Amino acid sequence: MVLATDFNTLDPKYSRITPELRRLAAVLEEADRIDPELYIEHKVNRGLRDLNGNGVLTGLTDISEILAFHKGPNGEKIPVDGELYFRGINVYNLVDGFIGEKRSGFEETTYLLIFGKLPTKAELQRFQALLAKYCSLPTSFVRDIIMKAPSSDMMNTLARSVLTLHSYDTKANDTSIPNVLRQSLLLIATFPMLAVYAYQAYRHYFHGDDLFIHLPKPELSTAANILQMLRKNGKYTALEERILDLALVLHSEHGGGNNSTFTTHVVSSSGTDTYSSVAASICSLKGPKHGGANIKVVGMFADLKRKVKDWGDDNQIESYLHDLLNKNAYDKAGLIYGMGHAVYSLSDPRANIFKSFVKKLSVEKGREEEYELYSSVARLAQKVIGKERKIYKGVSPNVDFYSGFVYSMLDLPSELFTPIFAIARISGWSAHRIEELINASKIIRPAYMSVSKHENYVPLEDR
Repeated sequence: MVLATDFNTLDPKYSRITPELRRLAAVLEEADRIDPELYIEHKVNRGLRDLNGNGVLTGLTDISEILAFHKGPNGEKIPVDGELYFRGINVYNLVDGFIGEKRSGFEETTYLLIFGKLPTKAELQRFQALLAKYCSLPTSFVRDIIMKAPSSDMMNTLARSVLTLHSYDTKANDTSIPNVLRQSLLLIATFPMLAVYAYQAYRHYFHGDDLFIHLPKPELSTAANILQMLRKNGKYTALEERILDLALVLHSEHGGGNNSTFTTHVVSSSGTDTYSSVAASICSLKGPKHGGANIKVVGMFADLKRKVKDWGDDNQIESYLHDLLNKNAYDKAGLIYGMGHAVYSLSDPRANIFKSFVKKLSVEKGREEEYELYSSVARLAQKVIGKERKIYKGVSPNVDFYSGFVYSMLDLPSELFTPIFAIARISGWSAHRIEELINASKIIRPAYMSVSKHENYVPLEDR
């Protein structure tokens, strides 16, 4: 068996930070530092957000809509419970539809996002059959691309695999809509395989786990296939499938302004190929400020469980939350992870939908006490943040607050938390890429104001 050490015998220059590099880093940190006051002076919206944290309008989309405020009688913004619409359909109604009929909803949601309407029964069946047809990888791809270069970072493996698929596509650079649709459906269908197999390669080569490869079954939903491919015995419960399917639906799309979807628009506007566009979005989603947020929530709760002796004592929990905000607990970042959202104010509809199903799963898994702890933190965090921080809008649990807990109850490894986000969000990325290409006119190129001072050139011998 090939051991992990065999993959870590590169020349030390690839990873060593020398004193000279530290000196040069200090030089560039000084050279690149921009006074934060200049953003205010020049009215530059840092991070494409105004001073109140609202996103700057950069485009139009017909794919989804997020509502967090209503206009008051004098035009003022009044915070309200959040609403999320996919192609004009309220996500609450969308979920009620497939949950009420006890069927999976991710494939239907994907159809809705891409084609702009709910499918008929016949259309949904044809679409599911089409995804099943694309649910395979090129011959020897798993062995030669995934298994021969395992990584401890599943998102990097996922991005690399997507870029490598370009080499197997004879129409890789064709950006006509029929071809981009084909490529999008191919990636939607194969993402679960790429993510799960990357994890299995990592566990086998780095930890000596048994290596097994389960092929996806065409008759199963995306959620069911993830569970059966990941588990050695291939077994899962109906509730496990239903909740993972719900998680995929809730993570599939969230407006054109989120970092990874905006990346899709920016990169697609350059005219590049689908594989490059999707790989760029994967790299964006990997960031802990975006797709990696639920891992931070899990880590925070692990720290809380160690330090709070009585999970039923509000005072102990509140004290810990104060420590978090004052940078005296967990990673000392001054954040209560999973609380608040860049857009929503009073509530995140995805978190609201998730919460009732989280409780059901906690009962099945015998983890009701942990669920109550999460509920207590959600309740008390709003109180603590209100005291410690200036809030221009409401603060409430976001979908990441619960998703990490759900994934842990599903026995999903933390290494796959963000890849599962990608498995869901590829549907939204695909819809937005196609929308950008259909409406393409100009490359997206925002402006940056230079604040550098003009200097005279000095000859080398005089410096």
